[in-house]
Amino acid sequence: MTAQENSTPETNSKQRVIKKYPNRRLYDTATSTYITLAEVKQLVMERENIVVKDAKTGEDLTRAIFLQIILEEEAGGAPMFTEAMLANIIRFYGHTMQGHMGSFIEKNVQMFTDFQNKMAEQGGGVDAWAKMMQMSNPLVNASYAEQMQKMQEQMQKQTDQMMAIFGLKR
Repeated sequence: MTAQENSTPETNSKQRVIKKYPNRRLYDTATSTYITLAEVKQLVMERENIVVKDAKTGEDLTRAIFLQIILEEEAGGAPMFTEAMLANIIRFYGHTMQGHMGSFIEKNVQMFTDFQNKMAEQGGGVDAWAKMMQMSNPLVNASYAEQMQKMQEQMQKQTDQMMAIFGLKR
C-alpha cells in the first residue's frame, strides 16, 4: 500500500517533523527543542500531524514510535488490550489475510471514533458528553447502553466472521 493510499485527512495537512537521534533523543523541528515520548503522545492527542524520522538516515520511524507509546500505555495503568486479543492479533502475522485484519481493526476503531464524535456533537461538546455519561437518568444511560450494545454486537459478529474465514476460533 502506498503512502497515498494509506493517507487520511489528517496526513494530508502539513506534517510536523520529529527527528530521532542515535542517542534516542527526539527533536521537534517545529519548536527547535528536544521532546519526550510523553510529549509526542500529547501531540498525537492534540491531533498534530507528525512524522518521526531517523536524523541520520531519514527513515520513517513514526510507526515504531507510536507502537512504543502504545506499549508504555499498556504497561502502565489499565490496559486496553486483553492477552487473548493480543494473541489473536499475533496469529494474523504471516497469515494470508494479515493486511485485511489491519484494515478491519482500523475501520472498527474509526466507526467507534465517529460514534463518539457524533455523540459529543449532539451533546454540545466533550464536556456535555462527559456530563451525560455521569447523569443518573436511566433513559439517557439506557439509550447509550443500547447503542453501545448494538455496536459491540456488530463488531463481535464481524470479528467472528473474519476469524471463521481464517479458520480461527476464540
